[in-house]
Amino acid sequence: MDQAERLRNRIKETERMPVKPMETNARVITVTSGKGGVGKTSLSVNLALQLQKMGKKTVIIDADFGLANIEVMLGVHPKSNISDLIYKDCSISDVITQGPEGIGFISGGSGVSELVNLERSDVQIFVSKVAKLDAYADVIIIDTGAGISDVVQEFVLCSPEVLLVLTPEPTSTMDAYALLKTLNRRKDFSTSDKTLHVVSNRVANEKEGQTLFQNISIVASQFLNIPLHYMGYIPQDSNATKAVLQQQPVSISYPNTISTKSIRYIAEQLLEVEGSMKPGFVGMFLNLLHVKRA
Repeated sequence: MDQAERLRNRIKETERMPVKPMETNARVITVTSGKGGVGKTSLSVNLALQLQKMGKKTVIIDADFGLANIEVMLGVHPKSNISDLIYKDCSISDVITQGPEGIGFISGGSGVSELVNLERSDVQIFVSKVAKLDAYADVIIIDTGAGISDVVQEFVLCSPEVLLVLTPEPTSTMDAYALLKTLNRRKDFSTSDKTLHVVSNRVANEKEGQTLFQNISIVASQFLNIPLHYMGYIPQDSNATKAVLQQQPVSISYPNTISTKSIRYIAEQLLEVEGSMKPGFVGMFLNLLHVKRA
């Protein structure tokens, strides 16, 4: 079987996943931070749960390669990852693991970084398959690694919306600013086609959350000319800590606790500010391939 025939056969493969009546691009939100340990993955998971409860079909993609934080938090064990769409002839429905409350979860796998080396025909196969994800999900949340690695930068560069997570620790703000500064030096970075949101996590109260945001917003605007938008704060909550130890999302373990209510508010804020630019997951990944090839 030659390459052309193999391509035709793969594209003709039927998907078992139900899709929305109108095939539209999903909203893609990348959650990141300047340093680890700020609650980025917890926010990704609980935000997905809240959006799901609000009627938005939500899928999380774990882009923190080499780790399994989302798997542990959700208590799920994926049998495949997104790179299997190419290398193992899997369909989108094969690589989505069902999590609590109906959310979906896709393990990124180390193979994602290898997509830059794909042949043109394999890229076509990949795009034809992930297009089903755009039709399946309303919102796709990408949980990146922390820091300023190339992979983190690439996801932030290609995402139309970014959630930057901060905590009161001075190193959190410093490292978040370092990420913004590194991005700003790149010729392919522009704020004209993306929105950068900020969430203040583990703060004492609303005032501390706003102060944390203002501290980084002022310097980002003055020295980098990067506008930041405040999405809200999540207070320090002992129940959130208990939920982590129980290996469950706080939205499920303690649905009425203060941190869950705060995340629900952030989800509501995101729905209110939903923009018209929705290139979808396919568009984002094509941009990612373009950045890596460049």
